[in-house]
Amino acid sequence: MTTTARDIFHLMESWAPKNLAYDWDNIGLQIGSSNKKVKKVMVALDVLETVVDEAVEKQADLIIAHHPLLFQSIKQINLDSPKGRTIQKLIQHDIMVYASHTNLDAAAGGVNDMLCEQLGISAEGPLADAASETLYKIAVYVPRTHQEELRQAFHEGGAGQIGNYSHCTFQSPGQGTFQPMEGTNPYIGKQDKLEIVDEVKMESIVPEAKLDSVLEAIESAHPYEEVAFDVYRLENPGETFGLGRIGKLKEAITLEQLCAQVKTAFSLPRVRVTGDLNKKVQKIAVLGGSGEKYASIAKKKGADVYITGDMTFHPAQDAWQAGLPIIDPGHHIEQVMKQQVKNYLDDRLPQKAAEIIVSETNTEPFQFI
Repeated sequence: MTTTARDIFHLMESWAPKNLAYDWDNIGLQIGSSNKKVKKVMVALDVLETVVDEAVEKQADLIIAHHPLLFQSIKQINLDSPKGRTIQKLIQHDIMVYASHTNLDAAAGGVNDMLCEQLGISAEGPLADAASETLYKIAVYVPRTHQEELRQAFHEGGAGQIGNYSHCTFQSPGQGTFQPMEGTNPYIGKQDKLEIVDEVKMESIVPEAKLDSVLEAIESAHPYEEVAFDVYRLENPGETFGLGRIGKLKEAITLEQLCAQVKTAFSLPRVRVTGDLNKKVQKIAVLGGSGEKYASIAKKKGADVYITGDMTFHPAQDAWQAGLPIIDPGHHIEQVMKQQVKNYLDDRLPQKAAEIIVSETNTEPFQFI
């Protein structure tokens, strides 16, 4: 089976839709062509020159990264600079780069949920709301004989999920009329003869990110040459996505115990922490990457402690004085996404369609001595 980069991108965007990314972010295809055939994908946190060297050695066709290679606009490609050499090697060896950044941070099951899972935190919702998904209603007209096939197509495409209920549809009986014309090959009826068929109007709700896959599933399952369907944009609010998570541990522990838990979960020699180490904590705010500007939101939402990276002196001091302890495990803990993205793609790609590997190159710039 041939897999293209577009197939991989479609899977990633079904999980982490582009509309979840912040407007300052630069996500999606960074280098290459979405039409390229892909045999091996390497998942990485960053796209450094050493990571590209690894991709060349392992003959990867595509790098899926969390941190974009091209984040800010570049005015020159200087081959004497690390960034310039990185771009040169990617082009020379025909290796594509695709980034899933703040959209993967915000997505359900994304980076921040991964961090919570590693720490045993039951996430209750986003720390900072970013976007609400747009919902659509699809109505499809199908012969009664094929209504169960269509219901399953809705489900497989990603429609009909309301809360913890799946396969949610509504159907109403009726009659459809049509007259096959010259050049048609009708499933029911004959050319130039008006047909009246007992049909069912089947309706379901689908989030915008899954609309295309639902339509594809419907077309594949429907018996007619020409599928009759309607798509309506809804005003109903969809699921809210955002950066970070806030949730709870099963039981309260001391801040010092939580620090030890963080170090164990992410294989860290040490963390930075503010506040009373003997303080009991249970409600936890988590934001992977650089999250210092969300400390006040964590405080307002009643967090006992805030776990995030890249804290600078004064914001950490302000949070400390406001009574919000901070645990800073660094930015690099986001590497948890590498194995999880591999697992996600392995579960959804047909067997042997493409090999998914995880980058083994260390991109943590800090050493702890």
